[in-house]
Amino acid sequence: MKLAADIAPHLPFLRRFSRALTGNQNSGDAYVVAVLETLIADPSKFDSEPGIRVSLYRTYCRVWESVSLNVKGTGAAFDIIAQSQLSHISPHAREAFLLMSVEGFSKMEIGTILTKSPPEVDALLEEASRTILNQVATNVMIIEDEPIIAMDLEALLESLGHRVTGVARTEKEALHLASVKRPSLILADIQLADGSSGIDAVNNILKNISVPVIFITAFPERLLTGEKPEPAFLITKPFMPDMVKAVVSQALFFNSHSEMAA
Repeated sequence: MKLAADIAPHLPFLRRFSRALTGNQNSGDAYVVAVLETLIADPSKFDSEPGIRVSLYRTYCRVWESVSLNVKGTGAAFDIIAQSQLSHISPHAREAFLLMSVEGFSKMEIGTILTKSPPEVDALLEEASRTILNQVATNVMIIEDEPIIAMDLEALLESLGHRVTGVARTEKEALHLASVKRPSLILADIQLADGSSGIDAVNNILKNISVPVIFITAFPERLLTGEKPEPAFLITKPFMPDMVKAVVSQALFFNSHSEMAA
């Protein structure tokens, strides 16, 4: 019972990491379940000496590297694209990239999680930078009601070589913008200016086009409760540039249809 209580606060963030790593909600959650089943079967395998959070992610990475789960994703096209992309980068490089950029682990902690030396961690991060971040420029739509945040996102996306098709502050504006300038990627806040929902806006947009979506929220744990609908890709407010870069890269890396599951 103590172990369960210790790891519970970290599970929403582990699920976020798992979804970013696998590229979709179903696979990501299946690996988290596999980790919990491993710990239930043999709690003695959990070494809390490096800290609960580090140990939890270390257990996850060991499971992810050693177990292949046959989980239905978003469709055959997703599976083909994902397998093609994954063949160009090692699992450890993608793990290291996301552990640092999205989860905020230090290089030393990443080394503990992946059982790698400092030079090996540096090499993995360099590999990830050369491959995951080597994205083709695409058209990005921003749904965000805070002008400063929208400007920051626009500047960051353009610095990565992407083109911002426009910024929508409400669900109505988002639907119109998407119909006029069809994006290849959407970044969406959850709560919009007029009280409308970014989630509703995205789901309505996805009825007409298939495009990866990244949701932005100050409270990711509130969206990762296990109750559907839930997003596959999340950026946490306040965000750091490296986090945006990492999540955008993962969404484009898989090029999956990242809609909210019904």
